[in-house]
Parts: sequence; C-alpha cells; structure tokens
Amino acid sequence: MIIGSVCENKATEKRISVTPDNVKKFVSNGFKVYLEKNYGDHLDIDDEKFLENGAEFFSDKEKILKESDILLQLNLPDEKDLKNLAPNKNLVGVFDPINNKDSISKLAKNNINVFSLELLPRITRAQSMDILSSQANLAGYKAVIDAFSFFNKAIPMMMTAAGTVPAAKVLIVGAGVAGLQAIATAKRMGAIVFATDVRMASKEQVESLGGKFLVVEGSENLETSGGYAKEASVEFKKKQENLLKETLKKIDIIICTALIPGKKAPIIIKGDMIEVMQKGSIIYDLAASQGGNTEFTKADQIVDVKGVKILGDSNLLNKLPISASNLYSKNLLNFVINLYDKKNKKININLEDEIIKKTLVK
Repeated sequence: MIIGSVCENKATEKRISVTPDNVKKFVSNGFKVYLEKNYGDHLDIDDEKFLENGAEFFSDKEKILKESDILLQLNLPDEKDLKNLAPNKNLVGVFDPINNKDSISKLAKNNINVFSLELLPRITRAQSMDILSSQANLAGYKAVIDAFSFFNKAIPMMMTAAGTVPAAKVLIVGAGVAGLQAIATAKRMGAIVFATDVRMASKEQVESLGGKFLVVEGSENLETSGGYAKEASVEFKKKQENLLKETLKKIDIIICTALIPGKKAPIIIKGDMIEVMQKGSIIYDLAASQGGNTEFTKADQIVDVKGVKILGDSNLLNKLPISASNLYSKNLLNFVINLYDKKNKKININLEDEIIKKTLVK
C-alpha cells in the first residue's frame, strides 16, 4: 500500500501533511511513502530527512497522484491534479465539502473515496485524529501573540518606583479550543481575561483557566449534540450585544474565535460596539477566513476603525507551519491506521465505524 503526498500551493499553504517522523511510522506499519521532490524545503526540512526514514521521492507529480492508494493533503488539489487521481483510491485532508461540493462530487463519481477530517465526530476515540482541535490550539496561542505585538502598552501589571502599569484587559469571544488556548496564553502573559460563549458548558472551563465568564441574562445553552456552537436566537444576540457593549468600554484587546461549522462566521462585534472602545485597542479576528466576527474584518489586512486596529489572517497557521504540520501529520497518521486493515493489507471502508462514516464525503 502506498501513502502519497504532493506539494501544496506554497503561496497560500505552508503546512505539510507528512513529516519525517511519520514517514518512519507509516513504513513500520507496512506502507510505502511517495513524496514530491523538495516537499519540505520551505520548512528547512531537506529531502534527506524523509529519505532516511524510508520515503521515496519523485519529481513526476502525476506518478504520485496515480499510484498512491491514500493521498494525504491539506487542501483539495486543483482540477488538473484531481484528474490524475486513479479510481478506487482514497483522498484524505481538510476539503471544505460545502464550498467544494462540485469537485468532490466528480471524485465520488470516479469511485474515489474523499475523507474530510473537519467532519470528524467529537467522540473520545477520534481525539487523536481531531485536526480542528490540534490546529485551533495553535491558532488561539498565535492570535494572542500577534495581537499583543500590535498593542502599544505592557501586558502584565508592573509596579515600579515611578508608578504602576495596569494589566491589559483581554476579551475572548468564543471559548472553544482556540478560545481556551487564547485565555491560557493571555493569562500566562499577565493579562486580566474575560470570555463569552453561547455554550454554558464553557463557563467552568473558562473559570478553571483563570478567566471571568460573561453570562448573558437568561442564557440558553446553544450547543449541538456534537459539541459545537449553534446559531443564537435574535433575542439572545440582542442581550449579548448589550452585555458586550458595556464590557468593551474597559477592554484593550479582543480575540474573536466564534465559528459555526459550514456557515459564514457570525457578526458579533458591531460598529457601535467598536465606537465605545478606547483608541489603541486591538481586535484579532480568528474567523477572518470565514467573513469575520466584526463588520470590518478583512483577511490579511489591518483595518483601522476610529483608532481601533482589526487584524485577521486567512491562514494564521502559515506563521507556525512546523508546529502545525507536526500535529496535523499525526492526526492523519492516526486516521490512516484506523482506516487500514493491517492483517489483510487493505483499506477497510467500514461504515459501521462512526469516524469513517462521518468523514466520508459523498
């Protein structure tokens, strides 16, 4: 059985799907590993590192696409590359099935199994494969670091003979994996941290990290059975707006992380809220690639609204590509091991397995 991976478009994606360490693990499980030449050069990982662990390199991308039993990628390959995928093979990655419906439908008609790992069920057995959690952890950390780098004051409280520097006040909007990591990072750096989320189950987690949870009066628990946030009612949104507007008068930095799977990001921080913020405040919007949590967010741009800077990257993890690749590749390895029948040396599409059933896109 052959595991393959070709280079992503490095202008937009610096992460890789297979690391040298995981080549070794794939080989020990009976796989061959085919990679495109200069696969990790942009991360200062020479081909030699992969070769030492048993990978084979090809300059002919088509060979890898046609011969790989399982092709591991981050993003859906372009149309030209998709045409070179052979029938009855398997494609694994993060493919945004809603926006790429037509391309994935064509692959399905060609008997190619497409597994999109953002669809993984939130069950204990799937935790080691959970790409949303592993990548969101890093994103939450990096969002805080980047936001703090634009803030023109010190973050922790400092007491000096010349006077006291007050601690920065940070609000985390959305207390999922990224939000919780943002809370932990901001607290470690000495900030006073507040957080809000539509899921009441988040309150205990926020407080365990030292954050203050902002409770919307008459809160409803807006959590799906899968553990994700769902869209709030109009009444709830209004109450949340009133609470936020009052809170933002004293907030220095906001980290927005609110996303609804498969939908445009909800607008939470509106223009009239930004107007009450102090000049020099920072908003880092982790939802920028899906429209943003503010009315003014523009991916990969710094927008200044009355002295408040709004930042957001279309792919923040391009700033931490080695760490992100290490975690992502381990998620893929665990998924492939679950998919592979080692005894009979074949792929086992077992639709009674919730992990396989949920991630297989048809």
